[in-house]
Amino acid sequence: MRSRGRLEGWFSGDNELIERYRFETSIKVINNPKVVSFDWFKSQKLDNVRRLLKEQLLKRFLEMKGNIYLDLIRVFYTNLKFEGNNLVSHVKGVDMEITHEVWAAVAGLKYVGLRINKGNIGVVEDFDKIQYYKSCLKNPHAQVRTCSIGGLKLDERLLALFVTWILTPRGSNHSVLIEEDIVYIYYIVNKVKINWIHIIKENMQKSMRLRDYHYPYGILISKFLNF
Repeated sequence: MRSRGRLEGWFSGDNELIERYRFETSIKVINNPKVVSFDWFKSQKLDNVRRLLKEQLLKRFLEMKGNIYLDLIRVFYTNLKFEGNNLVSHVKGVDMEITHEVWAAVAGLKYVGLRINKGNIGVVEDFDKIQYYKSCLKNPHAQVRTCSIGGLKLDERLLALFVTWILTPRGSNHSVLIEEDIVYIYYIVNKVKINWIHIIKENMQKSMRLRDYHYPYGILISKFLNF
């Protein structure tokens, strides 16, 4: 546990934030980051997956490596607010505003494409997640009890792993797909641009709201801190 005096410097003396950090956010788990190698795709002749992810402008984000500042990430989330389309936080006396320009410079992401929320399936009318999921299976006639990743065809399985572990990571159940995961895979496969900045921000909010969610995007936030 950090000393009270040090925490006052981190949170500009805001007692409410200090107490929240001490008893809640300081013990929140941070997701162990995963990194994708596009050279590996090439070496394994996974050209279709490589091309689909590049078309989503995800190459730089998925390949990001670097130091992770665990305490500062928790401070970032403790102070995080969503103002308009920007992220706003305060870390160790420094005010941070993550604008669209910062997203582009740090992660190569642009604020364009479909903004998908829970229950919003965009331009797909009468989308049947089970029907689409079964079309992605190695055995499309298999009986489906849960939408698990294991039975998917190779390309769809890789995309599902990237969605659940990197793009929208959670605390557990990475092997089971929820409706949004299946929609993301559908759009990626069908080359429909997704607004990943919007998706990432939604997942950040979810991690702040739900106790069983870990704090995601450690490398990304650490790079924001260094920017």
